[in-house]
Amino acid sequence: MTSHMKTTVHIADPLLREAQRLAAREGTTLKALVNEGLQKVIKERREAKPFKLRNCSFGGGKINPDLEHLRWEDIVDKVYEGRGG
Repeated sequence: MTSHMKTTVHIADPLLREAQRLAAREGTTLKALVNEGLQKVIKERREAKPFKLRNCSFGGGKINPDLEHLRWEDIVDKVYEGRGG
């Protein structure tokens, strides 16, 4: 047996009007639409896999010893050295 709780939610007026029109068109209630929507969102979020950034590192993560002492701007200059820029 499922218990029910009465609660108040704040819904933006345009969204509420659209939901009411949808409920009327489908011959259902706003309550049924809200319950269906919440069930779908909860199921979707429960099943969603969290985003995990792929490891794209290379070269063991060590900086070239010739570049260790340089500022970032100097490294960028070296990258574009001789490229006419």
